[in-house]
Amino acid sequence: MLVDHHCHLDFPQLQDQLDDVLARARNADVRLMVSISTKIRQFEKLRNIVEAHPEIYCSVGTHPHYADTELDIPIEEIVRLSAHPKCVAIGEAGLDYHYDKAPRDAQAVGFRNHIAVARETGLPLVIHARDADEDTATILEDEMAKGAFTAVLHCFTAGRELAERGLALGLYVSFSGVITFKNSQELRDIARDVPLDRLLVETDSPYLAPVPFRGKPNEPAYVAHTAKVLAEVKGVSSQDLAAQTTDNFFRLYSKVPRDAVKTEVSGAAA
Repeated sequence: MLVDHHCHLDFPQLQDQLDDVLARARNADVRLMVSISTKIRQFEKLRNIVEAHPEIYCSVGTHPHYADTELDIPIEEIVRLSAHPKCVAIGEAGLDYHYDKAPRDAQAVGFRNHIAVARETGLPLVIHARDADEDTATILEDEMAKGAFTAVLHCFTAGRELAERGLALGLYVSFSGVITFKNSQELRDIARDVPLDRLLVETDSPYLAPVPFRGKPNEPAYVAHTAKVLAEVKGVSSQDLAAQTTDNFFRLYSKVPRDAVKTEVSGAAA
């Protein structure tokens, strides 16, 4: 089995055909999904989805694109929302200097606030980092010195130095369909050197569909294509890669019970 630990099932491209999306995921042996929050004020929408589908979990947090719009939400409120039994992560939060849709100082404040929530709750932080390698690493190192927290560098497309500094802090590194693109050899070289026990695989759907679906809407079933390329890069079988990344998922997202797959299969059969 595989886990898509980062998708956006509340986005219209997927939510409008959710039953079919989930059926295709099951057919691809993708048994669990985490639908990642981008706006705290839309958490109720995510909560309704996860409560209706046993195979879906969620996070709570503010994407850096919207950092300046939700800085008024107290840390205590994020902590309260994260107590939902199917909320298993904080974020996604971080820095995005590619689009700069929010002021950089607001992104930094939001990033640090989410780290504080991850530290307090013990839930993993889902980190978005784009064209902001040095500032991301600096904030992570500064905050880790204040107190430990767990985290994953999601949809990793950054440079080798950020990967190495993140790994040194105990973080996980996750790869999306970008790793299947013809021009992503540098990224594949980085993935080759990430320890197997720190590796995750995701879709970030509905974006970044892997080859052979590049340019089309992405969905959780397609994580199998990313996993296949990642297995080739690591020199292991697809089965071993699936087993290792699934084990890594349960270790990082420790709030998800390991018998969740059994529950999901029973729910699907019903």
